[in-house]
Amino acid sequence: MTEQLLPNYALLLAGGSGTRLWPVSRELYPKQLARFFGNASLIQNTVQRLFPIFEPEDIRIICGKEHAHEIGRDVSGIGIPIKGRICTEPCGRNTAPAILMGLFEIMKSAEDAIAFVFPADHVIRDVEDFHRKIESAISLAHKGYIVTFGITPEYPETGYGYIEAGESPVEDGWAIRRFVEKPDEKTAAQYLSAGNFYWNSGMFAFKVSVMADEFKRHKPKMWSMMEEMLSKGEPAADAYQKLENISIDYAIMENTDKGVVLPSAFGWSDIGSWKSLYDFLPKDDQNNAVASGDVIFQKSRNVFVMGSDRLIAVNRLENIAVVETPDSVFVSDMETSRDVKEIVSLLKERGRPEYRVHTTAYEPWGYAKTLEEVDGVTVKRIVVYPEAKIPETTADANLQWLVVQGSASVICGDETKSVRSPGFTHISSGTRCGIENIGEGELQIIEIRGIREGLLP
Repeated sequence: MTEQLLPNYALLLAGGSGTRLWPVSRELYPKQLARFFGNASLIQNTVQRLFPIFEPEDIRIICGKEHAHEIGRDVSGIGIPIKGRICTEPCGRNTAPAILMGLFEIMKSAEDAIAFVFPADHVIRDVEDFHRKIESAISLAHKGYIVTFGITPEYPETGYGYIEAGESPVEDGWAIRRFVEKPDEKTAAQYLSAGNFYWNSGMFAFKVSVMADEFKRHKPKMWSMMEEMLSKGEPAADAYQKLENISIDYAIMENTDKGVVLPSAFGWSDIGSWKSLYDFLPKDDQNNAVASGDVIFQKSRNVFVMGSDRLIAVNRLENIAVVETPDSVFVSDMETSRDVKEIVSLLKERGRPEYRVHTTAYEPWGYAKTLEEVDGVTVKRIVVYPEAKIPETTADANLQWLVVQGSASVICGDETKSVRSPGFTHISSGTRCGIENIGEGELQIIEIRGIREGLLP
């Protein structure tokens, strides 16, 4: 196979929980699924900007098992078939194991290829320039280099790692001298003035065969463990948990002699905090930015707002971030808004469900939205996708199901019956139950959970 004929594969890393973007991003609804720019999610935007350089069949996505169904729906929602393109990790072990899993997946389809690694939750403003840099990276990767996209810094950012370029030019890039951790403000300012430091974007390009050799050389145990696991099919959680928890930077990039940084200035952001989202958005004449929602500003400056259901009126505020969801509101000084991850840790310690789920919980079969919770009674709207079913379970409370749209096959103990809109059934606590959508469209049900026996019709 000649170099010119090597196919190009895109490996999208779609793991993580995005705690710095709570309350929109949560453990079971990470930021790659969130919609910060119009109606498209971050992962949809990531996939769409890959065309026409990559073919749809040459995209692979690595994600957590618990996120696979919604990521799959998002990607198929923009016309990309997902069968055979999503690889799931049973638990997160950082970027090195995720990329290695992707290498094995690509090698199923191609003896060798140029592989690109892109985080699925980043944004890029200038897509045409991004494509030009991809072409430069393809040329470098063909020659055996491992390319990392280094973003030309615009200000002394302390929230990113940096890459220092050496003095040896390599086509459009530079040999890498070193990777450095997130700096303090003084050090970041020194990096900016030096002119040869770049933000570490986490995006890479390389020959699959070259990266495979680097893993065998620098992380042979990880290579052999992954090879053994995948030879048996889907990796088991207990085996995957034993993989070293390490980033690709520490595992490979800091040890290889093949690293090249490709300077890039295509308007990139990792949207790692509310401040970084604010920086990326257009502003009004008072430097206020609205990601979504119905918002009124009065005598306010440098304010960021993301709303969902309610009118938000901002009066005489400066340098503030306001984020509203149906069950939570986050208000913070703009500069310290990334500290929201500490609030997430506190919620987790206190057993609050808001750290993990929204009022709308997504499942492979559909979703359930909590409408009201009063005195031990919970009211939910349940939507079941066409041809889907909620697995059988034992009711842990008295349930009343009102079918408001579509047709359902309902299991209630030893009985199975059809219920069509507008019809209802009730399930006593301890009874085996399940629901299947037997209609053509979505099935919608109002569920009342916890209602007392005497109140059931």
